[in-house]
Amino acid sequence: MTGRDLKVALVHDWLTGMRGGEKVLEVLCDFFPQATLFTIFHERGAMSPTIEKMEIRTSWIEKLPLAKGHFRAYLPLFPKAIESFDFGDYDLIISTSHCVAKGAIPSAQGLHISYIHTPMRYIWEMYPHYLGKNAGVVRRLAGAALASYLRRWDVASCPRVHHFIANSENVRRRIQRHYRRDAVVIPAPVDGAFFRPSRKPEDYFLIVTALVPYKQVGLAIEAFNRLGWRLVIAGDGPEKKKLQAMAQPNIEFIPWQGAEGLRDLYSGCQALIFPGEEDFGIVPLEAQACGRPVIAYGRGGVLETVLPANPEQFGPLQQHRADATGIFFYESTPEALVQAVESFANYSFDPEAIRRQALKFDKPIFIRRLRDYLQECIAEKFGESVR
Repeated sequence: MTGRDLKVALVHDWLTGMRGGEKVLEVLCDFFPQATLFTIFHERGAMSPTIEKMEIRTSWIEKLPLAKGHFRAYLPLFPKAIESFDFGDYDLIISTSHCVAKGAIPSAQGLHISYIHTPMRYIWEMYPHYLGKNAGVVRRLAGAALASYLRRWDVASCPRVHHFIANSENVRRRIQRHYRRDAVVIPAPVDGAFFRPSRKPEDYFLIVTALVPYKQVGLAIEAFNRLGWRLVIAGDGPEKKKLQAMAQPNIEFIPWQGAEGLRDLYSGCQALIFPGEEDFGIVPLEAQACGRPVIAYGRGGVLETVLPANPEQFGPLQQHRADATGIFFYESTPEALVQAVESFANYSFDPEAIRRQALKFDKPIFIRRLRDYLQECIAEKFGESVR
């Protein structure tokens, strides 16, 4: 910082692993290494060294029974937990939120900037995947009451945020729809210097994901059960046992991988399979940075990051662009995914063109855009700037 030092708080929902949201947090930790990092729950050692070396303060949720490994069961208490943090001495709050972090309460003189990965998907767009028609009667009734409470809180807490940043146009539209607020779009970064081709492609297709309902991994398993082609699924989550029980021997499950393992998996696959609708989706960018195409459900964030060889308006099996970086399927069904995968051999993809598309979202570009915007907001409020 220049001028007087501002006391800065970073707020993140929880710290349990390095995914897209944590890559944004990592940049903020580099910007503000003297900041205090507040979070509902922290799994020690699960984060990058940059994040782990911060002063980290956790909520009382962490002390509750069975919180280790099951803290998400306390979701109804998350709003109270985030509101229990005292930010009265902090000039600047920067929250990175896909759940409740944006509900942090600034001081009367403080500035709160919130980077939104998505409004809480459990209660808005993805509600049917979590507590909808596939849940039991009791769970549906309890889920409806909980979702109603969380929606009211989510909207009521919006005035605590002075400036919203969205990770995509897709999320910007959600912020407008649910919060009636606008946001600046600064897409989340891919580390193009690290994610690059590391080996020749092999015979497998790849899924990299948390194993939770809205990711639609079950749809991909059904499709590859029919195809009989090799599919590697890298990830962990509450759906793992259920999904393993569905899978035929051609489908292999492996644990979530570190960065080097992911880079090799991306580089070695025929294509990344991305079967769910995502808010933005850092995984397709990482795969493209490694020169590999993406076969994705043509909705949500991939519309901003993947250039399809088969735009919807031209039909699913016609190639129209030499710089294509993937194939879309437009119905969320195993049949549509089977058709897309079977058509894969009909397309020709240039690994260098695929990588160029990913580098439009490279980390240095993100850092510059985020720094400039924070500097603008801070200067407007305090007459300060970010170095």
